[in-house]
Amino acid sequence: QVQLVESGGGLVQPGGSLRLSCAASGSIFSINAMGWYRQAPGKERELVAHITSGSTNYADSVKGRFTISRDNAKNTVYLQMNSLKPEDTALYYCHIQGTTRGLQPFDSWGQGTQVTVSS
Repeated sequence: QVQLVESGGGLVQPGGSLRLSCAASGSIFSINAMGWYRQAPGKERELVAHITSGSTNYADSVKGRFTISRDNAKNTVYLQMNSLKPEDTALYYCHIQGTTRGLQPFDSWGQGTQVTVSS
């Protein structure tokens, strides 16, 4: 099994910054893709940012403000969020896909970390 532990959420004023982290642990052989999603109250979960070994992509709403990165040695993905807006308020989830040591695919979600942007 693969477990994900998220951290870094909180309350921040508009224009502020936060950095989310998501560390994967367990029977991991390789990681193919890592991403961050978010879900605001009353809305569907949406992709925020996604990273593979060769590319990154972002939702239009966060381009130029958010940066996704990964540390392969630590099996960790980060989301640096700058110039935060009230509409960024949501529960943020990390998502990691890869292969276990038993050479089985895995598709794991974090528990979610709350980001609230408010004055």
